[in-house]
Amino acid sequence: MDVLTGLLAILVGFTTMAALENRGRRLDRRITRLEQKIDLLLKQGNVPDHDLVPKEVAALARAGEDISAIKKYREATGAGLLEAKETVDRLKG
Repeated sequence: MDVLTGLLAILVGFTTMAALENRGRRLDRRITRLEQKIDLLLKQGNVPDHDLVPKEVAALARAGEDISAIKKYREATGAGLLEAKETVDRLKG
């Protein structure tokens, strides 16, 4: 009986884990769609990137302090490394 209970607990655990993974994937897709919509709205509203970036980050980027700018941008926004680098590169250009 103890073995059966253990197997049942493992089965329930795997089922729960699979359901959470599926929900995570759905949330990731939803967030991606929302980000795309926001980007489109900002583009249509002619809102430049530098209006959305903290002033300290923009100043660091203009001063050529890319690494510091990327670090500050990530701290301020929670963005990933690639997104932060792309944003800093746009600010310089």
